[in-house]
Amino acid sequence: QVQLVESGGGLVQAGDSLRLSCEMSGRTVSSNTLGWYRQAPGKQRELVARISGRGSTVYAESVKGRFTISRDDAMNTILYLQMNSLKPEDTAVYYCNVLRGWYSGAPPTGNWGQGTQVTVSS
Repeated sequence: QVQLVESGGGLVQAGDSLRLSCEMSGRTVSSNTLGWYRQAPGKQRELVARISGRGSTVYAESVKGRFTISRDDAMNTILYLQMNSLKPEDTAVYYCNVLRGWYSGAPPTGNWGQGTQVTVSS
C-alpha cells in the first residue's frame, strides 16, 4: 500500500504562487498515473491534474495555464503541483493519489493522506 504525505500548503494572497509536494512510499509507483485532487468546503473532491508514468499531463479547465503537475521518480516518487496566479476559488484541501489508469475518470486507488490546506485571500 502506498503512503501519501502532502505538504506545501499555506495562506497566500490572490496572484501568489505555491508549490505542493506529495511523498509516496511503500511501493513503486514510477509507472503509475498520479493525480492531485482538491476539496473545497461543502464541495466534492475533484481531480485538478494528472500525470502519466511517461509524463503526459491533463488539467481541469479551472486550473489550466496556471497549475503545473510534475513528478520525480528518482527514489521514492515525489509528486509536485506548482500553482501560480492563485485565486480565492482555489482555496481547498489538496490531496494526491495513485490513479487506476490514464483514462478519463480513472478512480484513485489508495487511501487518502491528510492533505494540505491552501487558502487564497482576495
